[in-house]
Amino acid sequence: MSKFFYKPIVGIDISADFSVAAILAPDGEVYRKPFKIMHNRNGFDYLVDQIKKAEKEHMKTAIFMESTGVYHLTLFHFLKDTFEVCILNPLITNCNKNVDIRKVKNDKKDALTIAKIGKFQDVKYSSNFDIEIYTLKSLCRDYYKFTDSKSTFKKKLSTDLRVIFPTYNTVFSNITCKTSIAILKTYSSPEAILNADRDALIGLISTNSRKGLVHSEKIYNKLYAAAEEAVYIGLKSPSLFVKIINTITIIESLETQIKNLLREIHLLMHSNRISAEFKKNIQLIYSIPGVGELTAITIMSEIGNIKGFIKPKHLVAYFGIDPSVNQSGKFNSNKNVMSKRGTRIGRRALYAVALASIRKNRSGEPINKVLLNFYKENMKGKSKKVGLVAIMHKLINYIFSVLKNQKEYELRDPKIHAKMYLNKQSNFAA
Repeated sequence: MSKFFYKPIVGIDISADFSVAAILAPDGEVYRKPFKIMHNRNGFDYLVDQIKKAEKEHMKTAIFMESTGVYHLTLFHFLKDTFEVCILNPLITNCNKNVDIRKVKNDKKDALTIAKIGKFQDVKYSSNFDIEIYTLKSLCRDYYKFTDSKSTFKKKLSTDLRVIFPTYNTVFSNITCKTSIAILKTYSSPEAILNADRDALIGLISTNSRKGLVHSEKIYNKLYAAAEEAVYIGLKSPSLFVKIINTITIIESLETQIKNLLREIHLLMHSNRISAEFKKNIQLIYSIPGVGELTAITIMSEIGNIKGFIKPKHLVAYFGIDPSVNQSGKFNSNKNVMSKRGTRIGRRALYAVALASIRKNRSGEPINKVLLNFYKENMKGKSKKVGLVAIMHKLINYIFSVLKNQKEYELRDPKIHAKMYLNKQSNFAA
């Protein structure tokens, strides 16, 4: 039974410009039929007046609404200091919106459905909202979004160059390095490189690469040979090179935005707007080998408040790496995959940590000896993806442990750890 069973419940169906609210009386009957509120000052004040009327006649209310991207944030922030506001996962409400035989879907019905879910069902909800943590999470998500866009345009640049300048990639392994971009912006075609002043071009390479004259002359010779071959086998159209210049401009713009985001993330992290407890939690995650500073910030901003997770498996489900289940009668599928219903960015950051955890550094030392040994010993005969998911599960347990115990990660052999745990249990029993 829901703890709000004896209370009046407000259900709100959120839209972009307006919402529809419905109020249930303590006995479950409709106290106030669904009504529309605009997302402005008058609309919010009208909603507050209707809620206070219900509270005056009955008792304190509980307000339920869906998490709908960013549309619910202003209303939630407006109400949370005055009323008890609960945010529901859309997966919960979607499962309950089609319970009737008739197929009816509108905002009024959805508002009543949300209210009934809050009143009659014991569902999980969230009531926490920290503006600064939300800002940090948004900045991190934008960073990954712009990084993905940059990768897309780098691939586009590589594709276009293979048409116009087929062997250019043999000169520069990274076609978006500073030297490569400077050459492509200055010389608009292979013919321009062939007709360029040798000393001027070598000077341009030397200025941008900063590796000396000998290295610059080698690059020039490779570039000249590639330009000669491009003139012979490449497509000759001045208009095609406009695509190259446009793509370079977009890449440079994205790099500027990424730098701005990283600067803002670090400024926010070093300001007083982020609590000391949250900063400490980031340092605890950062203590795990293979976790970088930005990755730790990303993972912690996605988690938010660790107090909302009672067990490690709850955190596993939140990151969407829990296995899906497909079973019916005597059939039980053995090809289950990750549910992927949790935080996508958090799962991506965790995947990067898993990859780093099974690698070795330049000196040949494992990044995380325990996880590397586990991967080698227990993942034989299994695909790499299965092994990485197992490592991600291990990492979730580490993250949960360091955050709950408020202690930095200790690299410890599993056998020693098991022995310490048994000794602790025996001492506790005694």
